[in-house]
Amino acid sequence: MRVLVTGYNGQLGWDVVQQLEKRKVECRGVDLQDFDLLDGPAVKAYVREYRPDVIVHCAAYTAVDKAESEPQVCAAVNGDGTMNVVRAALSVGAKLVYISTDYVFSGKGEEPWKTDDPYDPQNVYGLSKVQGEIAVRSLMKRYFLLRISWLYGLHGNNFVRTMRRLGETRSEVRVVNDQIGSPTFSEDVARVICDLIPTEKFGIYHVTNEGYMSWADFARMIMEGSGIDCRVLPVPSSEYPTPARRPKNSRMSPDALKAAGIDPMPTVEDALDRFLKKLALEEFTAREAGQPLA
Repeated sequence: MRVLVTGYNGQLGWDVVQQLEKRKVECRGVDLQDFDLLDGPAVKAYVREYRPDVIVHCAAYTAVDKAESEPQVCAAVNGDGTMNVVRAALSVGAKLVYISTDYVFSGKGEEPWKTDDPYDPQNVYGLSKVQGEIAVRSLMKRYFLLRISWLYGLHGNNFVRTMRRLGETRSEVRVVNDQIGSPTFSEDVARVICDLIPTEKFGIYHVTNEGYMSWADFARMIMEGSGIDCRVLPVPSSEYPTPARRPKNSRMSPDALKAAGIDPMPTVEDALDRFLKKLALEEFTAREAGQPLA
């Protein structure tokens, strides 16, 4: 099996390549320096030269707030760019993994979103991911569509790193407590992707770590797990208005993943513990080598 991973320089793309290499699977990670997603002929030419059996499409426009001021760019990357990857995959008969988000839903209510719930995006980014999903679902049969949320990983900036950095310089931080979801370690999502791609279990999956909580709850876990003495003050989203409307309900049901017989995702607590241990080792190694910390 040969796998092409787009968005290699991102948190998830990086982890997917690491996981594939551990499993001795031939793979190649690509990013902007390799081809422009908006250049359809270039995407197809690259894919036809490499001839992968699977394309894991992690590359995306993810600047949620910035998207509100440049909707055409966001839609082009996540919609048109995905269509170009779909066409390239079809040209070589490759399976496709498409990474989507809970933002395709309304973010209302309290029930976990099911895979067949209707689309109702509330911001530009969510709409662009719906466009990407439709491109995949309308043209392909051999696809795995994974919706994820609240992602963090070792390769890149994220909420965990931000909270640790703030906690080390402040006595308290204010974090919203009325947005509920599942913080998710990118390494765990990468494992599920690598479990799925050798199979024919095509369809839509919600892939998040087990457990629901607010951002404030998660911030407390981060401080405690990092041994940082910083008080977390829960506040409503209204105190932190953002250009893009954020979903209050990011809960997603794991039922489809369980029905497929894929090993369940670890709990939020277990995932964060493993992340913090790996981060501590990374920081220790950097200090020993005299390198700046991320």
